[in-house]
Parts: sequence; structure tokens; C-alpha cells
Amino acid sequence: MLRPFIGAALLAASTALFAQAPADASKAPQRKQRFDCSQAEDPKACEERRAKLRDAAKKAREACESRPQGERRDCMRTEMCKQAKDPAQCEARAKAHAEDRKERQKQRAEKRKQRMEQNQKK
Repeated sequence: MLRPFIGAALLAASTALFAQAPADASKAPQRKQRFDCSQAEDPKACEERRAKLRDAAKKAREACESRPQGERRDCMRTEMCKQAKDPAQCEARAKAHAEDRKERQKQRAEKRKQRMEQNQKK
């Protein structure tokens, strides 16, 4: 008669133990920086450049947040290049990157289409 109650008590206690979060879960994972300024030749200048770039990106995001998704990338590019030392060079470089991106997307789409055709033949 006592056996079912003990089993139920053990089951309830074990589920409560497994439901607790691990001790490390409270620490949010920090995002790794793309470049570590502490290893640069001039760490202070590096940090200043990064801060300037973050501010420029924040201003560009605020200026472009009302744009539809399709236009947002172009808006961000123009806003970021407006704040560059050489806006014309920045625009040229950004357009070259955009063309490369379109080409890569086209190649991926072709590969995807080929894989789908091969899967349909099977």
C-alpha cells in the first residue's frame, strides 16, 4: 500500500530536479568580436575606429528602419558610405560586393535546382 506513494514521491522529486536550469545558464553567452583590438598595433586607435563604425551603423539603421526589406540594404549602404572618408570609393566597393553576392546567390540557386532535379529522377 505504501509502494505507490513512494514511487509517486520519487517521480515528483526527480522531475523537479531535472526542471532546474544549469548553473551556467544565468550567464548570457557573449558575442565574440570579429577583431580583437587588444592585439592591434595601436589598441586605443582601433577601439576608436570600432566605436566610430558602430555609431555610423546605428545612425544608418535608424535612418533606414522605415524602409521595406528590399530597399533596406541599399539604404544602409548609401548611409554608411555618406559617412566614409571617400564616399565614391565606398560606393564602388559596396556595389562590387553586391554584384558578387548576386552572382553567388545565382550559383546557389542553380545548384539547388540541379539537386532537386536529381532527387526527382530517383
